[in-house]
Amino acid sequence: MAVALAESRRSRHPFSGQMMKPSLFRSFGVLLGAFLISSCSDSVLQSPTSPIDPGSAQASAKTGGVTGALPDAGIELKALWWNRDWEPQNVVRVTKTIYPSGGVIAIPKTGLTMSFPAGAVTAPIEITVTSDDKYVAYKMEPSGTQFLRDITVTQLLGLTEVSGARLRNPLFAAYIPDDKLSLSGKIQVLEIEPSRTIFSPRTGLPEAQVWLIKHFSRYMLASG
Repeated sequence: MAVALAESRRSRHPFSGQMMKPSLFRSFGVLLGAFLISSCSDSVLQSPTSPIDPGSAQASAKTGGVTGALPDAGIELKALWWNRDWEPQNVVRVTKTIYPSGGVIAIPKTGLTMSFPAGAVTAPIEITVTSDDKYVAYKMEPSGTQFLRDITVTQLLGLTEVSGARLRNPLFAAYIPDDKLSLSGKIQVLEIEPSRTIFSPRTGLPEAQVWLIKHFSRYMLASG
């Protein structure tokens, strides 16, 4: 049974409830992309399932150039694929109870880690995270759950289509309100979450994407 939490404290944006003009969104995308691509981390990941320190990851996402979630149902993005040489044959599902003292949920097979700080929930809650079998996307349940503090999500990129190559477009962490929506082609998203791409200081290649969330449903990594 889902535990009732305090009411949502989702970030508001000046354009909430309005359709962003295409030219304005393009300008935002260019600026955000330039910042993300030029931002590097001192962290070097050793393997597709190597952990990243949750505290460092959260600080990285908070300084990634986006200060809050950007609600806009008019934004269209393309979901990232898993690497086709690795692509899982079926979904991966993990269930774990998170307590008020905090906790971590990890799916080593897909390179996902979710860090829940102390105070994110007011009572124990059982959380289930399910991966998509084709796209770098996850359904997080109970759907609609609100958190009192930011949850840090880290997705390693070694098993995705961008592994081993320089980014042609910036990456985004996007919220999808419809759990059953097909992720093929470009799809509309409701929010772009505060996030940052972590690059290897040795090669300059992307190694992880870190983003912050305060509520549950479905999230994906995407490009423009």
